[in-house]
Amino acid sequence: MIFSHISDTHLGLMQYGLEERENDIYSAFNESIDTSIKDHVDFVIFAGDIFHVPNPSGMAIIQMANALKRLKQNQIESFFVLGEHDISRIRSTPIPYVYHNLDFARYIGQGRPIVHKNVLIAGFDKIRKGEMPRYYDKLAQVDKAAKEHTGHKILVMHQGISEINKFAGELSSTDLPKNFTYYAMGHLHDQFLKQFSHLSGPVAYPGSIETTTSEGIKETQKGFYEVDISGNEAMPSWIKLDTRPQISQKTEFDMLERAVSEILEKVSKLARKPIVEIRISGDNIESDLVHAQMARLAPHTLHYVWRLIQNNGTSSSVLLDRPSSIDDELIRLATNCLGKNELASFAIKDLLPLLSSNKTDEAGHLVVERFEQFKRSK
Repeated sequence: MIFSHISDTHLGLMQYGLEERENDIYSAFNESIDTSIKDHVDFVIFAGDIFHVPNPSGMAIIQMANALKRLKQNQIESFFVLGEHDISRIRSTPIPYVYHNLDFARYIGQGRPIVHKNVLIAGFDKIRKGEMPRYYDKLAQVDKAAKEHTGHKILVMHQGISEINKFAGELSSTDLPKNFTYYAMGHLHDQFLKQFSHLSGPVAYPGSIETTTSEGIKETQKGFYEVDISGNEAMPSWIKLDTRPQISQKTEFDMLERAVSEILEKVSKLARKPIVEIRISGDNIESDLVHAQMARLAPHTLHYVWRLIQNNGTSSSVLLDRPSSIDDELIRLATNCLGKNELASFAIKDLLPLLSSNKTDEAGHLVVERFEQFKRSK
């Protein structure tokens, strides 16, 4: 028996305001579905952040619906939980519920275990770090159910684990129920697989299916897991997706022309126009000369950006010390400013996405709702 574990699809994201980038995500998503069908998986798990925003575009909704329909037509069931991008903080019904109500997929985000083909599956929607203590009893209950089940047991969560990412961690691995044979995780956008000694199965993050805005520009691979549970142990295999190439290169200003020529040589061998970042260091950088070299790149790239690296008095630079996720660094800086990680997470993960999309009414309602919760807690 094999199942697919797909996460952080972020359907509807139009990175850099480019329609091509939105289509890139749909392409990678449909490839993951096509591969799952071709490989005759028994079911598919979606581990949250199905959409990029709680009120996705019609195209994003249709893309997901068509994918679930194709899975159904091939007798492949699917199960999902919600990530923070799927959930509006204004009281409303999340869009993915529609697929559950139409019997296209099964929603499992409330922590109630179900059994499918003798596989116990339990899932939880995104839990905020401050809310985690309220879920310890529920986690203990699903752990008891897993211990009593004789077949495979899969836990689906959209959470960061602190041992893996200290900035994005809402819980530690020791908080997880210990009796599951596979932990299908979402939230972290980099692929990660680890077997903790105190858990009965591997903790797996397939990562996002395409590079998203919070990750910056980097040369990386994206994909999903196909997990073989024919034996006593879960055996995940990571499947690489065909995503748009990205090139990030650092150069001294006096070597810029050569660096651009090297990038153009790489680009000439690619099937699709890449996304390119050039980080330039050095003294007396002349912007006119930089723009002239960037003009050579423009016709051959979908999107490019150049950045000046400011020396801080040592041989290192600010950009060389940047974290793997811009969101993580924003939360760290906000925590330093606000004094509390919970407030920082609220500002960066909840308010900032709404305000950056000009959704001021939703942001205002969210602030009022949070203030009412604060008053009730006093």
